[in-house]
Amino acid sequence: MVRGRARPGDVLRRDRPAGGDPAVTADQAHSEAGGAFSARGVTWLGVVVNSLLAAVKITGGWLLGSQTLFVDGLHSASDLTTDAVVLLSLGISGRPPDPAHPYGHRRVGTMAALAIGLVLAAAAVWIAWRALTALAGGHTHRVVGVWAMILAAASIPVKEILYRLTMAVGRRTGDLAVTANAWHHRSDAFTSLAATAGLAGVVFGGPRWAFLDDVTALVLAAFLLIVAVRIARQAVDELVDRAPSEATQAAIRRTVTAAQGVRSFHAFRARRVGGRVAVDVHVQVDPMLTVRQGHEVAAAVKHRVLDADDHVVEVMVHIEPAAPNGADETSQS
Repeated sequence: MVRGRARPGDVLRRDRPAGGDPAVTADQAHSEAGGAFSARGVTWLGVVVNSLLAAVKITGGWLLGSQTLFVDGLHSASDLTTDAVVLLSLGISGRPPDPAHPYGHRRVGTMAALAIGLVLAAAAVWIAWRALTALAGGHTHRVVGVWAMILAAASIPVKEILYRLTMAVGRRTGDLAVTANAWHHRSDAFTSLAATAGLAGVVFGGPRWAFLDDVTALVLAAFLLIVAVRIARQAVDELVDRAPSEATQAAIRRTVTAAQGVRSFHAFRARRVGGRVAVDVHVQVDPMLTVRQGHEVAAAVKHRVLDADDHVVEVMVHIEPAAPNGADETSQS
């Protein structure tokens, strides 16, 4: 049995985008820019940007009397919470395996992503409650100035750029927590866009359209909840060892079959771990091979799979003798 883990050379290799993932090739300019950042660096960039945006929007919403701008600022502030969670997870999940954690610490990043999803869901519920309370109480006759709309609009391109940079790093590193944080940045850009639209209705429609400020806040809350569920579901899938896509599994199976010395295989399993993939497979070889030769076949399978897919970080290969009459057939289970 040969167990394969990331080798020293694999660290550099996995810094490149995975060629088999079409999403990685999109938005090449932003992906290349994201390559200039480490996961920790792009997260610290988010801390700086979110601190400035939160301060400006919360203060502006309070002084200008805009519910939408105020909750939009709180959303930016919630990004600081998720940034802190990501920084903490990066410090732990990147640690090498130790006697107490022989499989490494990658699931810490998965738990961080789940925490981000829960924070977003809580923020969505709180925003919806405030908006519904205001609408039910009839406290919607506020006069919102054009500056509230300008402040909301100004953050849209900033957060969209931050999303693209963070997503590029998340895809390159395969870190689910960083990817989840990128979606949090994108949700902030979308909520600011919706906030701008709602504030425009208030500004140009007059006081009688002031209720749009709270209606827009409800729309933002619904969007946040959708994003939260998506992030949390991905994290839970990893925690319960959900298999990667069928396309990914099929590609790995083809790689195993193509390895020299492999007659067939069975008991194939793959699971997602910290944004990466771990593989287990039983390989059948010529029963007349020596132990050393069987080990060489297992090593060949391991290295072929690791080299073929940058998302694979661990390969467990168990060697078995093939039936001498050739009755064994490759199994996909």
